[in-house]
Amino acid sequence: MDATAQRRELRQQLAERRRALTPPQRIAAAQGLRRSLEQLPEYFTDLRVAGYWASNGELPLNLVIPPLATRGQQFLLPVIGPGKRLRFAPWQSGEEVQPNRYGIPEPVAPKELLEPFQLDLVLVPLVAFDRRGHRIGYGGGYYDRGFAFLKEQVRPTEPLLVGIGYAFQELPEIEAERWDVPLDYIATDQELIDCHTPGEDGENHA
Repeated sequence: MDATAQRRELRQQLAERRRALTPPQRIAAAQGLRRSLEQLPEYFTDLRVAGYWASNGELPLNLVIPPLATRGQQFLLPVIGPGKRLRFAPWQSGEEVQPNRYGIPEPVAPKELLEPFQLDLVLVPLVAFDRRGHRIGYGGGYYDRGFAFLKEQVRPTEPLLVGIGYAFQELPEIEAERWDVPLDYIATDQELIDCHTPGEDGENHA
């Protein structure tokens, strides 16, 4: 089986496992995710924080988003434009959304669209991850294209990329493609993983 087919099968397996979670398991995971993110200083201080609308069993951000507004931080959702362009629109609880071509809710008629480089902190959805910050996404390449400029910079920098996933989505190792943009951190329902921390062999795997 080639790498593309392997990734496709993995996406299916992990999506099924996510969808099989019970409501109490999801609530507990959302609480765990909030505790993990609270270990990250930028979660409390960064002005523009982008996230996602949880769908297809993704780890929900419903406990992570409300505190941002109370601290005066701005939350944004991804918006897919022509030419597979990824931008981000400010969104507040209660504001209207509509499904995009993938059925994922996006803000309706956003007043403002920000480019990826204008963000401070990005909570990145994923299918699978490893501790070096490599992720398997959904195959569209939106995040890798949108944040490709980070490959030219010394990391970590702004925006800080934080992958969000359940602990069971961790893999021992993901073979990175040349276009992949690695994550700085991964926040799960169990822990916050610093992808820039040197491994046990003393090498920095970031």
